[in-house]
Amino acid sequence: MRIPAALDAQRRLGPDWTAWLDRLPALAATVIHEWGLSPDGDAMHGFCSLVLPVRTAAGMPAVLKVTFDGDDESEHEGIALQRWGGHGVVKLLRADPHRRALLLERLHPEDLGDLWDVEACEIVGGLYARIHVPALPQLRTLTSYVERWTDNLRQMPRHAPIPRRLVEHATSLAREFVADEASTGVIVHGDLHYANVLAADREPWLAIDPKPMSGDPHYEPAPLLWNRWDELEGDIRAGVRRRFHAVIDAAGLDEDRARDWVIVRMVLNAHWSVQGAERAGRALAAGEQDWLTRCIAIAKAVQE
Repeated sequence: MRIPAALDAQRRLGPDWTAWLDRLPALAATVIHEWGLSPDGDAMHGFCSLVLPVRTAAGMPAVLKVTFDGDDESEHEGIALQRWGGHGVVKLLRADPHRRALLLERLHPEDLGDLWDVEACEIVGGLYARIHVPALPQLRTLTSYVERWTDNLRQMPRHAPIPRRLVEHATSLAREFVADEASTGVIVHGDLHYANVLAADREPWLAIDPKPMSGDPHYEPAPLLWNRWDELEGDIRAGVRRRFHAVIDAAGLDEDRARDWVIVRMVLNAHWSVQGAERAGRALAAGEQDWLTRCIAIAKAVQE
C-alpha cells in the first residue's frame, strides 16, 4: 500500500507525524487482515487521515479510515458517530479507538461543492438539527479550547495586521462564551463545510469527518462562510451575509449568538496565521495574507 503523496508530505510537520506515517502502511494492513477486509480502490486521504475503499467479508462496500494519533480534535470521532447512529451522518460499522481505525459505510464522492451555495447552506442547516444531540461525557468541551485560544489571543502584539478593535471585541465575546453554560452540552461537528457532506444511497446527503466537542450549535456556521471563497467575488459582504442567513434560518439558530461565534472564530483564525509566521521568524506569505484578509472581511460582513 502506498500512502498518497499529499498525506506523506505531512512529514514536514514534525517527528510525531513522521513516526505515524512510517508505521501507517503496516497498521492499515494489519487492520484490513484482522477485520477480514479486502482493498477495493485507490487510497484517499484527509489532512490527517488515510481513507481506503474496502469490501467486507460479506462483500459490502465500505471505507477504512485511519487517523493520525496525535490529532486530539478527532480522538472521539468514533464515539460521536456511534451516538448519532447514522442519523444525518455516515454510519459507523466498526471501530478500534486505540489504533484510531474506523470502518465506515461507503458514500459517493459528490459533495455540496457543486450546489448553489445558498442551497448547500440550507442542507447543512437541516443536518444541524439531527446531529446536535446531548453531548457525551467523554467529549472535550468547546469552552476548554476557546479559553486556551483566547489566552493566546490576548498576547497578540498590537502591531499585528488585524484591527485592534476587532481583536478586543472577539476577546470579550470569547470570555463571555467561556463563562456561559449554554456554550457546552450539545455534540457539535466542529468542521461541517461543503466538502464534509457527501451524497449517499440511504439519504441524499450525510455528514462526515466530525471534530466532535461538547459545545454550542451556534459555533457551527463559520466554515460555510470561509469555504468556496472565490465564488463571492464581486460582492463579498452580500455573499457572506446571504450564506449566514441561509444556514441560521434553516437551522433555527439565534442570529446574534451565531454572529458572535463567527466573529470569534474568524479572529482566532487570523491570529493563528500571524502567530505561525512570527514563530517561524518570517513575514506573512502571500497565501497567509489572503487568508488574513478573508477572515477580517467575514468578521466585518456579519457585523454590518
